[in-house]
Amino acid sequence: MNTKPTIAIGCDDAAVDMKDQLKNHLASQGYEVTDFGVQAGESALYPDVAHVLATSVKEQKQQFGILCCGTGIGMAMTANKVQGIRAAQAHDNYSAERARKSNDAQIVTLGARVIGIELAKSIVDSFLASDFDSQRSGDKVERIRHYESLEISKA
Repeated sequence: MNTKPTIAIGCDDAAVDMKDQLKNHLASQGYEVTDFGVQAGESALYPDVAHVLATSVKEQKQQFGILCCGTGIGMAMTANKVQGIRAAQAHDNYSAERARKSNDAQIVTLGARVIGIELAKSIVDSFLASDFDSQRSGDKVERIRHYESLEISKA
């Protein structure tokens, strides 16, 4: 029985190779990975990929998500538009760890044009190995939810 979390992974055409290598890396560790990304030779707007993946994570079809594009910036911005999602761009292991421990992020975003694949694998490993520290950061994440609900009620 697999006790590892389920993972959603997605990319636009700028990060197909990174997505494929991360997918293989995770599968080799026994993770169940669902691919929301484009394949080689295909094209997609990164907001479309990010929204579909973030919605799937929100609906708890997968526990965590990984989004890859050229920089990771646009993917994070779009994923964070989905109510209840906290996506964090990470360029190093510490940021990935803190995204989970301090912010209870469910999605990490990576830039294929700004980090190499071995660092990307290490960042993903750090992200998935970290657990949310609700004792130290629960009130902060609750405040994020509070502000999110205020924005939703304005809509």
